[in-house]
Amino acid sequence: MDNTITFNDLIKKKYLEEMGGSLSINVGRIMLALLLALAIGFLIYTVYKKTFQGVVYSRSFNFSLILTSMVTAMIILPITSNLTLSLGMVGALSIVRFRAAIKEPLDIGYLFWSISVGITTGAGFYTLSIVGSLIIAAVIIAFSYIRGNNSAHYLLVLNYADKCNVEVDNVLEKLQVKKLKTKTATKDNVEVTYEVRVKEEDTTFVQELAEIDGVSNATLVSYNGEC
Repeated sequence: MDNTITFNDLIKKKYLEEMGGSLSINVGRIMLALLLALAIGFLIYTVYKKTFQGVVYSRSFNFSLILTSMVTAMIILPITSNLTLSLGMVGALSIVRFRAAIKEPLDIGYLFWSISVGITTGAGFYTLSIVGSLIIAAVIIAFSYIRGNNSAHYLLVLNYADKCNVEVDNVLEKLQVKKLKTKTATKDNVEVTYEVRVKEEDTTFVQELAEIDGVSNATLVSYNGEC
């Protein structure tokens, strides 16, 4: 007599057990999962804020990382408690589409970190969530200091005559990091925008550019998000 249990048999058994008994989520588990997701989400918030190295810092995006952890944990809680409900929620969530633009490639990693925290806390893997998040935070902080986190980021906007192009380039060569964002050229004038990184906020090069004969405007813009 064949006593092999198939996958369909396991599904039917699980379904009958859930239909025959009440599998409720107690308040203690809900509070523990959400509070832990909030605590680790705040850790992600702090690490993102302290190690951000882009030009435009968005506090609203950073705060959304905390919400993502908590909301994901709330979704995972019923999924891990009821097989039937989990199948329905997977189908419902499959139609959700997000169209938010990600400005920095590293932001995608933070989003996955936030989602993984919600999944692990909601599923009850609290130790994995805490230890894993501490290791990830340590790695991010270490790499941020290796890359030089003490540097400031600016947008440099220059308007100058085409005849002084060589003098302008000589000053810009002194900058350690610069990236051309836009360039507009007319018959006799050039307008360029650079993303620059300046160590210890040394902005004396702006005065050097302004003193060049033919430079009509040299503007350095710093933007770090909402107040």
